[in-house]
Amino acid sequence: MPIPRRRLVPFLALTAASLALTACSAEHSAGRVAATSASAQAATNAATDLYVDPDSNPARWARDNAGDGRAARIKQAIADKPIGHWFGDWDTDIASAVSGYVGAAKNAGKTPVLVAYNVPGRDCKGHSDGGAADAGAYRAWIDKFSTAIGDRPAIVVVEPDAVAQLDCIPEGERRLRLDLLKYAVDRLKTNAPNAWTYLDGGNAHWVGADTMADQLKEAGVADARGFSVNVSNYYTTEESDKYAADVNTALGMDKKYVIDTSRNGHGGTPGDWCNPSGAMLGTPPQPGTGGAELELWVKVPGDSDGPCGIGEGIPAGQFSPDLAVHLIDGN
Repeated sequence: MPIPRRRLVPFLALTAASLALTACSAEHSAGRVAATSASAQAATNAATDLYVDPDSNPARWARDNAGDGRAARIKQAIADKPIGHWFGDWDTDIASAVSGYVGAAKNAGKTPVLVAYNVPGRDCKGHSDGGAADAGAYRAWIDKFSTAIGDRPAIVVVEPDAVAQLDCIPEGERRLRLDLLKYAVDRLKTNAPNAWTYLDGGNAHWVGADTMADQLKEAGVADARGFSVNVSNYYTTEESDKYAADVNTALGMDKKYVIDTSRNGHGGTPGDWCNPSGAMLGTPPQPGTGGAELELWVKVPGDSDGPCGIGEGIPAGQFSPDLAVHLIDGN
């Protein structure tokens, strides 16, 4: 928003006090502009200097299947783009896995995108069921996760769907879920001070903005940089921007937010979230084009949502070249 010009005051009418006040005001305004400019530049740098994982699922598939006619297309359209790296109960040594990944990004002079996905009762017994065994195990896990990042720069999306799925877990366990998310945000703030942490806020057609805002508050969003929307979903950037803006209004905090654009090129249909036909890659990672701070590829394009839709028989999280090509072609 442009800073309004101040009315000029005749020089002779200025007292020493008003001169000092004017100088102070000008200094404050200049500082505010500089801070805003620095923040915008930081967001631009973060989006343009993201780490491209040479061992992502699509990258490994393209490398191991170089003779396949689909490999070059998958490499160019997907594997060569910066994509979120998901960490969960499949990582037997979470400290080593996170430290190694963040270290590789730092050595490359890039910023990694990490996804913490290990909350107990993850995905409410859905296709991505799993997570830490209990609250104590999760706290120990997120302690190691956050400490392994340390003071290195990173972007962290915290527990996709965990807030939005509160209604599908027993009422007596909801408070514990919120407390664990708040703990995760707090540990990241303390142990990874240079990480940009975004607590996941569902998507535009799941939980109402007012309800989501209340739940994000209880889950500790005040101590995060902001929240994420549309993770692993298909809704347009415009829909996601509007939803996030509504959440922010309800929050009353004006938090930063990021949008997952990995598969939203054709938009989505409410309820059709599991490998739907007709989906397409969205805009590659970049600074937000609307109100978002960043547009990211959080979900790995080509990784299945589960054995459903056009991914029948493909487990959640498994890369499929067929699914990848469908996203490239938009069919």
